[in-house]
Amino acid sequence: FELALGLHDALASAGSSRIVSVSSNGHLLSPVIFDDLAFDFRFYDPWVAYGQSKSAVILFAVAANKRWAKDGISVNALNPGAIATNLQRHVGGQLKTPPELQKTPEQGAATSVLLATSPLLKDDGGHYFENCNEAEIVTKRPLDYHGVAPYAIDMNNADRLWDVSKKLLGQ
Repeated sequence: FELALGLHDALASAGSSRIVSVSSNGHLLSPVIFDDLAFDFRFYDPWVAYGQSKSAVILFAVAANKRWAKDGISVNALNPGAIATNLQRHVGGQLKTPPELQKTPEQGAATSVLLATSPLLKDDGGHYFENCNEAEIVTKRPLDYHGVAPYAIDMNNADRLWDVSKKLLGQ
């Protein structure tokens, strides 16, 4: 968030700039719990914290695009998918993606490259993508963890997170 704020003027002066925010399907694990961001009252759960952080990445894209589209900056978020890298070696049990469902690094990068370079997305932002397509809005967490939760693209949540983030930065 702070990096993007710091780059805003340079991106705006460049004209037709893009920010690509990498989230994950982990956002389906939790919305941002605004009343207890730091787990001061709830028991800490690393998967809930991870889910909140990934929801926040998507909400940043929604909020930044709303504010910065007029400056020629489009912002989108994406899920690259489970990529067959050494990172997967630290995941076990039901959370480990079976090898046959993992993407190659090239496949995992495809959605990021699409959002960064496609002429079809010039000046089009505020969306969440997976597998090189805009994600379907889901009303409950699917077993295969695809789609985007409504809370992660909700403009009220995005505005609230923007305000909270600026306050945390002392702005």
